[in-house]
Amino acid sequence: MLLMTLYQASLENYKINYMKIVVPTDNKNGLDDLVAEHFGRCKTYTFLNEKGEVLEIIDNTSEHAGGEGLPPELMKNHGADILLCRGLGYKALSLCRDFGIKVYVCKAETVRDIFEMWKNNKIKQAGTGDACDQHN
Repeated sequence: MLLMTLYQASLENYKINYMKIVVPTDNKNGLDDLVAEHFGRCKTYTFLNEKGEVLEIIDNTSEHAGGEGLPPELMKNHGADILLCRGLGYKALSLCRDFGIKVYVCKAETVRDIFEMWKNNKIKQAGTGDACDQHN
C-alpha cells in the first residue's frame, strides 16, 4: 500500500513539473502536422512534452476562430510554458510574456522539425524585433 501511494505521489509530481510546449497547427496529425502560418488563426494547437511526445491536440476556440478569448489565454489555460511558431504579432508576443509563455520563432515546416530545432538550440527566443507587422 505504501509503495502504491509513493508511486501515485511521484506520478502526480511528474505531471505537475514537466514542461508543456505548444505549436500552432491546422490539423490533428501530431508530429507530422505542418506548423500553421498564422499563429492566432490556426485550426488547432498541438501540445508536446519536453521529450517531443504529443500530449494533446486542441481546437482553436479563441476569438480569432469565432470563439472567446485570445490565443495566448487559451494556450495558458491548457498549461503551455513554451510556444514554438513561425511568426506572431507584437500584441501576441506581449501577451505570451505576460502569461509566462516563452516564445521561439523560426520557419520550420513540421511540428517534429520545429521541436527538434528548439531541442537542439537551433532557434532563439523571440524578442520584440521578431514580431512581424503582418500578424498584428
